[in-house]
Amino acid sequence: MMGLRFLMQTVGLALGQIRANKVRALLTSLGIIIGVASVLAVIAALTGMRTFVLREFETIGANYMFIGATVPIEEQHRLSWTDVVLKQHEIEELVESAPSIAKLSPMWRLTTTVRNRDQTLEGVQVTGIWTDWHSVESRSVLMGRQFTQSDNEGALYVCLINEVGVTELDLARDPTGDYILLAGIRFMVVGVVETKQGQMMGQGRPRAEVYVPFTTAQKLHPYGWISFTTGQAIAPEKAEDARAEAEFILRRMRDLRPDQKSTFFVEVMQRYIEQFQSVATGVTMVAGGIVGISLLVGGVGIMNIMLVSVSERTREIGLRKAVGARPAVILAQFLVEAVTLCIFGGLIGVIVGQGLTAAMKSMPGATLEDASIPMWAIVFSIAFSAGVGLIFGMFPAIKASRLDPIEALRHE
Repeated sequence: MMGLRFLMQTVGLALGQIRANKVRALLTSLGIIIGVASVLAVIAALTGMRTFVLREFETIGANYMFIGATVPIEEQHRLSWTDVVLKQHEIEELVESAPSIAKLSPMWRLTTTVRNRDQTLEGVQVTGIWTDWHSVESRSVLMGRQFTQSDNEGALYVCLINEVGVTELDLARDPTGDYILLAGIRFMVVGVVETKQGQMMGQGRPRAEVYVPFTTAQKLHPYGWISFTTGQAIAPEKAEDARAEAEFILRRMRDLRPDQKSTFFVEVMQRYIEQFQSVATGVTMVAGGIVGISLLVGGVGIMNIMLVSVSERTREIGLRKAVGARPAVILAQFLVEAVTLCIFGGLIGVIVGQGLTAAMKSMPGATLEDASIPMWAIVFSIAFSAGVGLIFGMFPAIKASRLDPIEALRHE
């Protein structure tokens, strides 16, 4: 109880000194205020960016995977791109033999002219897909229906179009049942697929997209090939197993020796998510540490002003020692005062940091709408400020506690 009462009295004295010298206390704490505000603003910005990127990953799915062809550098003298592209029977074998792969959908792409009466769009991307494409890509049909197995087996001239395509081709709000021309061939629109609004992986402004059954795309462009294949593992935690199984099956089907590099690649989204999480945590720590150097600069200011305070209050210290105050009490008084001053600056820094965060969230196009200061960062900043006060206040406090009372009372 005595210790608590002493602490409260010491804090009261420290606050009294701050009130008596408001401007000086504010200027002294300026380094701490700027340091805390900067650290919190940086952490808030990184938190917002991290949330945005992870949300973009979630739109794709943690169990998302994609498979494509590649020509190893060592084999470029004898292999061309067409030699290594994925074949339909390879995709079918993966679906059949890889237990960790839930669904796959190869994509057969071509670029052609799309026309609706007087509206013509040049260079529209037309993609042939399997029926599982919708669940793999998380692209639902807003109006109409998805492709059926009979659409694919019969290579029917039916298509899906996205909302942007509906607008650009001046189709009806619900174009289901209408006809458009793809490469001069009449296709019936059976549904409208949602437009993916992601900003990742180079996606910019959404464009018109047309989807047709996979076999229909092969009929339209018989000399084409599978661009790449997307799929889903049965669960995010099985993503690495799915990748390993796909690599094993494809290497076996292509008769690749152990010393030969793969002529394909298999990537899983879960790996990218884990890598991003690791990098984001490291960047947050490094950026926070670099900006936190300003807190140390603020600590030097605290030490300087505390030395001035000791000089100004030399007679007071001598008087207190003369009436029986022990050196430990004097040391604690000045130490608590330094810590209180730093905490005071830290609290103002938190308020300023919140203001900077609010300003960042309102910046158009900054993708920082989710910027926020986590509670751990606030607690850490206040605790670090207190630590700065403790470290840099120690020297002035020791100097005050070691003053000779007789010399101190003679001080003018």
